[in-house]
Amino acid sequence: MTIDTIFLGIILAIIIAIGLIILFKAAGLIIKILLHMIFGLILLFIVDLVPFVHIPINILTVLAAGFGGFIGVIILIILGLLGFY
Repeated sequence: MTIDTIFLGIILAIIIAIGLIILFKAAGLIIKILLHMIFGLILLFIVDLVPFVHIPINILTVLAAGFGGFIGVIILIILGLLGFY
């Protein structure tokens, strides 16, 4: 009976450890995405200070700037200057 209990405890400990590893990796990815989106939002605010460029700050442009980074902001500026929005 005690061997079964010990074996069950070891299996549960392994399952919990694997679950925690997966959870921490997913949390790291979510934090990284949120940091990129905040960086994109800051870049959009800085670009919006330029008088001849107006990029509307909404969820779509923040996502484009967040996932695209500096290149994404450049693409948004070019699209804004071409009159696509």
